[in-house]
Amino acid sequence: MKRRTCLMAGVGAAVSLPVWSGPAAIGERVDWPRLQLLDGSVLEPADWHGQPALVVLWATYCPFCKRHNAHLDKLFEQTRTQGLRILGVAQDTDERLVRQYMVNNAYRFPVAMDGGQVRSRLTSRRVIPMTCAIDRQGRLVQAIPGEMFEEDLIDLGRGLIQRAG
Repeated sequence: MKRRTCLMAGVGAAVSLPVWSGPAAIGERVDWPRLQLLDGSVLEPADWHGQPALVVLWATYCPFCKRHNAHLDKLFEQTRTQGLRILGVAQDTDERLVRQYMVNNAYRFPVAMDGGQVRSRLTSRRVIPMTCAIDRQGRLVQAIPGEMFEEDLIDLGRGLIQRAG
């Protein structure tokens, strides 16, 4: 992971703190932030350990995202008990709009608002949807820009589950 050390001078002491400095490259561990989900639950960085994940960056105004999210929701329902973490990360700034979008489309997968903290750790690209596959060791396996066919998204998720087993 791209990290630097920042020295901060305190009163009579210097403290070395890690400073995050960009997205993970393929094969590198993702430096997860603490995330509050729309349902009120919280994902701590430690919650990602030992579990493969699919993270999709999307927005309510994106028609490609709407179709992609339908596939993601189907995968979420199919793999609920199989150990694959699925997370949608809304790029919108209006949480009320995102909540309404989820209800209107009957999507059930977990969602977090981004505010830039997730995208910047996974990719420097601005494409949506963006599907990021993370293995159970927390390493970024793929970052796939654009809408995916349902079969491809489901195969990607199932492959992460099999790889973890």
